[in-house]
Amino acid sequence: LKEMGDSSTLREEGNNHFKAGDVQQALSCYTKALKISDCQSESAVLYRNRAACYLKLEDHTKAEADATKALDVDQGDVKARFRRAQALQKLGRLDQAFTDAQKCAQLEPKNKAFQDLLRQLGAQIQQKLSSTDSRVQQMFKLLLDSSAPISDRQKAAQNLVVLSREDAGAEQIFRNDGVKLLQNLLDSQQEDLILSALRTLVGLCTGHQSRTMAIVNEVGMDRLCGVMGSAASTVSLSACHLIQVMFEALTEGMKKEIRGKDEAILPEPSRELRSMLRHLIDMLPASSVSGAGRDSAINLLVKQVPRKSLKNPDNSLTLWVIDQGLKKILEVAGTVPEVKGGPLLTDNTPMSCSVLLNKLYDDLKSDKERENFNKLCEEYVQYHFGSSDMESKLRAIQTVSVLLQGPSDVGNRTLELSGIMDAVISLCAAENITHQQVAVEALIHAAGKAKRASFITANGVALLKDLYKKSENDRIRVRALVGLCKLGSAGGTDFSMKQFAEGSTLKLAKQCRKWLCNEALPLTSRRWAIEGLAYLTLDADVKEDLVEDKKALQAMFELAKSEDKTVLYAVGSTLVNCTNSYDVEKPDPQMVELAKYAKQHVPEEHPKDARSFVEKRVVKLLEAGVVSALVCMVKQESPALTEACRECIARVILALVERQEDRGLVVAQGGGKALLPLVSESTDRGKIKAAQALAKITITSNPEIAFPGERVYEVVRPLVSLLALDCTMLQNFEALMALTNLAGISERLRLKIIKEKAVPKIEGYMFEEHDMVRAAATECMCNLALSTEVQKCYLATDSDRLKLLVLYSGEDDERLRKAASGTLAMLTGEMPELCTRIPDTTSHWLEIFQALLLGESQDLRHRGAVIVMNLMQADKSLAEKLMESEALEILSVLAKGDDPKQASIQKAAQRCLDLATEYGLIRSNEDGVNGKTM
Repeated sequence: LKEMGDSSTLREEGNNHFKAGDVQQALSCYTKALKISDCQSESAVLYRNRAACYLKLEDHTKAEADATKALDVDQGDVKARFRRAQALQKLGRLDQAFTDAQKCAQLEPKNKAFQDLLRQLGAQIQQKLSSTDSRVQQMFKLLLDSSAPISDRQKAAQNLVVLSREDAGAEQIFRNDGVKLLQNLLDSQQEDLILSALRTLVGLCTGHQSRTMAIVNEVGMDRLCGVMGSAASTVSLSACHLIQVMFEALTEGMKKEIRGKDEAILPEPSRELRSMLRHLIDMLPASSVSGAGRDSAINLLVKQVPRKSLKNPDNSLTLWVIDQGLKKILEVAGTVPEVKGGPLLTDNTPMSCSVLLNKLYDDLKSDKERENFNKLCEEYVQYHFGSSDMESKLRAIQTVSVLLQGPSDVGNRTLELSGIMDAVISLCAAENITHQQVAVEALIHAAGKAKRASFITANGVALLKDLYKKSENDRIRVRALVGLCKLGSAGGTDFSMKQFAEGSTLKLAKQCRKWLCNEALPLTSRRWAIEGLAYLTLDADVKEDLVEDKKALQAMFELAKSEDKTVLYAVGSTLVNCTNSYDVEKPDPQMVELAKYAKQHVPEEHPKDARSFVEKRVVKLLEAGVVSALVCMVKQESPALTEACRECIARVILALVERQEDRGLVVAQGGGKALLPLVSESTDRGKIKAAQALAKITITSNPEIAFPGERVYEVVRPLVSLLALDCTMLQNFEALMALTNLAGISERLRLKIIKEKAVPKIEGYMFEEHDMVRAAATECMCNLALSTEVQKCYLATDSDRLKLLVLYSGEDDERLRKAASGTLAMLTGEMPELCTRIPDTTSHWLEIFQALLLGESQDLRHRGAVIVMNLMQADKSLAEKLMESEALEILSVLAKGDDPKQASIQKAAQRCLDLATEYGLIRSNEDGVNGKTM
């Protein structure tokens, strides 16, 4: 009640200042009142009043924010709504201002101020619409005039794109029958006009469900899919982007901004969604569709069909796509490009099919659903393999290859169908190059599991060696080489488990590097060379040779940036191996001894996998330009950039920022920004690795430089995610350090940390047994306590937060004492009412503060002096207790001297003595010596 009374008094003072025209003083009173108000309705009034101050001071952004806070408490607060309408009008957000003014007028129809504002806004909106309307009409006229110069028509089309990104412009284009004009542009044969039409449609559809539904029905998916199936890659990609935007608008509805006022009465868009998906499925096997268009259709299905979260129980869309389109997907998957008559493919298509099939399979919930998926795949493979036609048999084997790269369990089941494996082995020796290539690739993918690898080692190694040595075709030789590499790496990083003779893996790796650097070879063959290195770099000798070969590294990085997206995972895996960023569990020494005694196999680490070797390899990778390659890989828009691939990239970046001296270079080349998408789109483990890398960068770099603009706010959530029990103590510690750095930058960042519900987690770590973690959590709380939201937590009387800070100020750990006493110094200065509660926290409070005043560290002495000063300023009875203790003598000593380094301590100590004199607790002698009054 006391706080309530104080805030009411301050509010009245503020009101009086405002009436007198002293707006700055009124603003100060309202702000102080908000800091101590713990009553929601009282705070709402204060926010409303402060909004009036900001309006007078022409700070319209803050006025809108405060009025919104008041409305969050009471939607019927007409004064707050009117002030928000005024602020929105000045900010140019006329539609929203009009809505607020309209509600005000409805609540108080006779209020002249509301009616005047409503008329003003109506006139401004009409003027803006008229101006926009004339611009739209002018552009339409130019675009429809076939005799107009092409340069003028192109300029008009580009202006239309810009206009469509504004609310008013998009609405005018839509209402002026612009969709029909855009259809005409789509049907033109001019690429520039088609691109402009697609980009304008993106503007019309973005975040607007009703317009999107109308456009889907009017333009038609047949036309849009036809454009996406175009051979022109830029047109195909733009059409893909448009359809993606349409999906988002239909599934997410309109955005919070007032863009579609009739949304509530619209029917559910499920019919349009199913129609769009059906058209995409029908595109897959169509012979008229380009390879790029087919990849775009697959990419859209990957993004739109599976559930975004497994918490959502509804996987009906996946079941529908499997029922309607699985055979069509398998038709594309089984296409052998060298065999005429099939749909056009790009180098990325098979991998994209694997990703789509894997996503669909992973989205299934029950054994029954998975069994149905298996059955459909087996029936398709059996149907084609059972044909006497060799092309059909090849289609069956190619389908098995794609399944092995995607849902491998399904692939293994199809591989075990009668006769498939025998056919693969026999076709490896075929004279036809295409037959050999399909069979060898199937053999490589089949060697994925240890069981299968041992079977192929026994039956296929001799065959692969023969192909590698004797084949005259490099396409076959490189694939045979990868098969040997994969089999040769079956022992993983275990130095004692090598499949081949000493030196064989080094020879294979040397040949892989040679092919990788050979620009005369096709991209696919060079990609297979990287596949080989991805397996062979499990051997530390191969890692060392690769990082020494700068030409090979740069060739690999160039391929990572190329149009061949299928290389991404192989590059990621190779770099994970070279940086040793894979997870290795160190065996228990006692268990190792026990295993040796029992004559069981014990894994051995290669000597060149020691930390010193790894650090040197990281330096060489950085010198070769690995960061720019990783940044390009993250930006790739392709199904081949799977969550597993993103995890690899996150692991590598984490390894690159392990050493503090390398972090600046990684940030300068864009590595910090590249981590942001990885913390949201990766495997669970990949997200943690990316978040930890962000933490390391945030600890040692200026976050505002490493993550400029709004990006710095995106860093908060991943850091908070590291404050979890399933993360390591190191990850907890680094997250706390990084959050401490962010919390010291600005109030907005502190509020973002609070909004992410980090405060209770940080408080939990303040009780951690580990000294460094406990100190880091207290330091983080120290910076967060600059926020009024956190300060209010310490005002609550039902917790021991204040007691903990006092006790920690007396701990032996200097870092913890600094953090706790720093927090106390700040809190007691900002909230004097806390001071009177300190003696109730512990009977040792005087000894603790005296120990701070006597601390060896200048920082501790300064904190102690400030705390004592705050206590004395807040309450005379506290000052009496302090002056009756040894604190008086200590303060007298601290106040003397002329050391400039001690100036802040001397000043605080002298202020304490001055206060004691003012209270009449001590007297000042002429010689400057203080004494107690009798």
